[in-house]
Amino acid sequence: MSANQLLSPFQVGDLHLPNRVIMAPLTRSRASTPGDVPNQLMAQYYTQRASAGLIISEASQISPQGQGYACTPGIYSQSQIAGWQQVTHAIHQAGGRIAIQLWHVGRISNRLFQPDNQAPVAPSAIKADGARSYNLQAGKLTRISTDTPKALTINEIQTIIADYQQAALNSMEAGFDLVELHAANGYLPDQFLSTNSNQRTDEYGGSIVNRAHFALEIIDTLIDAIGANKVGIRLSPNGSFNDIADTESETMALYLAEQLNKRQIAYIHINEPTWDNGRPYSLEFRQQLRQAFQGPIIVCGAYTQASAEQIINNGHADLVAFGRPYIANADLVKRFQNNAELNTPQPETFYGGDEKGYTDYPLLEPEAEPA
Repeated sequence: MSANQLLSPFQVGDLHLPNRVIMAPLTRSRASTPGDVPNQLMAQYYTQRASAGLIISEASQISPQGQGYACTPGIYSQSQIAGWQQVTHAIHQAGGRIAIQLWHVGRISNRLFQPDNQAPVAPSAIKADGARSYNLQAGKLTRISTDTPKALTINEIQTIIADYQQAALNSMEAGFDLVELHAANGYLPDQFLSTNSNQRTDEYGGSIVNRAHFALEIIDTLIDAIGANKVGIRLSPNGSFNDIADTESETMALYLAEQLNKRQIAYIHINEPTWDNGRPYSLEFRQQLRQAFQGPIIVCGAYTQASAEQIINNGHADLVAFGRPYIANADLVKRFQNNAELNTPQPETFYGGDEKGYTDYPLLEPEAEPA
């Protein structure tokens, strides 16, 4: 391969992407309350970034139970579907493509967010040490502790799986091109995958096969609902965010990759452990992952344009997702095309607020028209 692979076209599912620059899912907490409804400001934000090969939306809860943070959008009510429709319509009008990331936070929640102030749910009744939720207090997002969760029953697990299926159907109604199962970063599917958060002794706990059962059942119900070519998944092998400490993380990821390859889903999205004391991947693991999953692999993890080109060229990934660079650079693709300097993100405006630090970052000046 040669230089500029990052800016070359690529096929993901039924989508022809004009480039391999992916906008990573980024929680920004700008949904309208009450109701956690996507709004016009969010439509403007995403449409500014429509030149990405693919936008992956911020994580969106599949049910009221799935919420752990204030002002994050959902995909379970008609008002939320209508709100997302204005977002997806604007993106498509601008020539873009967008997937929605389907989210259930599991134990990373507080009773304040839960229906009838019940305890959050998880595979096992184990509190996430050091994890936090964010609540809206006096107009500002404030960190609050998570509550000790309740262990899910088999029937409750099946109800959540059905919620995922309905969320996928709602996503199609809302105009999304793909859905991505958020099975990373210590949220509910990842809690089932990990050895320290899953202490079950039934068919959803114990062995790698059993711990993977929940995530794969969700994938299967998403495929049944909308087709494998519209389904992706995000994983975070070796990640430690939200008190995940999986002693079999890479082995689990490779098992999942093999199973997902059989299902021929649209892509696997790997969130690399560049944060929170995660263990970096070995060359051997990257090669094994590529061998296990023959479809498109997206990687995300503090990549620059140069390092993104390198990992695509060496065959360990097909596409690269960018997070913070996309917060500050709506025209990231154009900046890469022109080797232009990038704006610096403003962390104090990442979560909550208005257009400041959201839609007001400067764009590159338009090129002068020829005389």
